[in-house]
Amino acid sequence: MSDSQHAASTLDARERPDRQGTNRALLLLAIVALALIALIALCAGPFAASPAQVADVVWSRLLGHPVAGIADEIVWRIRMPRVALCVLVGGALSASGAAFQHLFRNPLVAPETLGVSTGGALGAAIAITLGAGALVLQIAAFAGGLLAVAAVVFIARRLTGHEPLVTLILTGVVVASLLGAAISLIKFIADPYNQLPAITFWLMGSFAAAKATDVVAMLPAALMAAILLGALAWRINLLALPDDEARALGANTPRLRGVVILAATLASAASVAVSGIIGWVGLVVPHIARVLVGPDFSRLWPLAAVLGAIFMLAIDTLARTLLPVEIPPGVLTAFVGTPVFIALLARTGREA
Repeated sequence: MSDSQHAASTLDARERPDRQGTNRALLLLAIVALALIALIALCAGPFAASPAQVADVVWSRLLGHPVAGIADEIVWRIRMPRVALCVLVGGALSASGAAFQHLFRNPLVAPETLGVSTGGALGAAIAITLGAGALVLQIAAFAGGLLAVAAVVFIARRLTGHEPLVTLILTGVVVASLLGAAISLIKFIADPYNQLPAITFWLMGSFAAAKATDVVAMLPAALMAAILLGALAWRINLLALPDDEARALGANTPRLRGVVILAATLASAASVAVSGIIGWVGLVVPHIARVLVGPDFSRLWPLAAVLGAIFMLAIDTLARTLLPVEIPPGVLTAFVGTPVFIALLARTGREA
């Protein structure tokens, strides 16, 4: 499908009121499914809690009269922050993936494309090597992701004479490769008994150490990204058009691209900072949302965010209950994401 055809289908999708009810119903159904999976996640684990116990703990906490006991300790202090963080990370990665794919008109683009994950990994690796605490590690990872994207955009803008979007993607690949080499160097010189295992486990991603402070730390970036994407959703649709046509419709394409990159990068960098690198969420889930509601970004990104939260929460619940030893969620997302992505590509190919 050409850029113009894709844009036409995007804008056409806004003009079909008969689909609006279906799209709202899908979003509502996804939210209900998220609530059910969250309840399952709160109940599941070595200490199995019943839905009634979970309800008692939550209501007593909300009413300000917590009841001391093992159920309160496990459900509220351990599982609740983990569930909340999974929802935030899954939603942020998926929404940012949808934004990047729409921005670059490329279904293979993901939050990792501009070096967000690799930059965050480098920041975290440096912090671990220097013996920094958890808070400094998160700040370093967040700053590393932002700086990596800033470097990509800075370099791409100075490489004139090429198509801007292609230049940005290729620059992201090159910068990510360079940052990956820097991570390998740090792992080579790190203490093999303490620092190297910590770096390796962080790179695989995990929610095992999730705390309420992690949720609070990520929430501002996630909310800011959601506000920006929601407020500019219709204008972001115009980015599917060639630049000259988008400008003719009143879009300031360089500024709009910059805002989209900022929003998606904030969400991705915040996710990497609190959970490590978890791949495939931002690549696969937006495709599923696009199949369900079409390419209109105003409908695509909210559903992608909710589906991403469902996917991440389901993966993490499996990761901590499937085996006696917890599996890194990044491993499971690859096992699940690969066949799903191949199936989506095959389906798209048959419809083309």
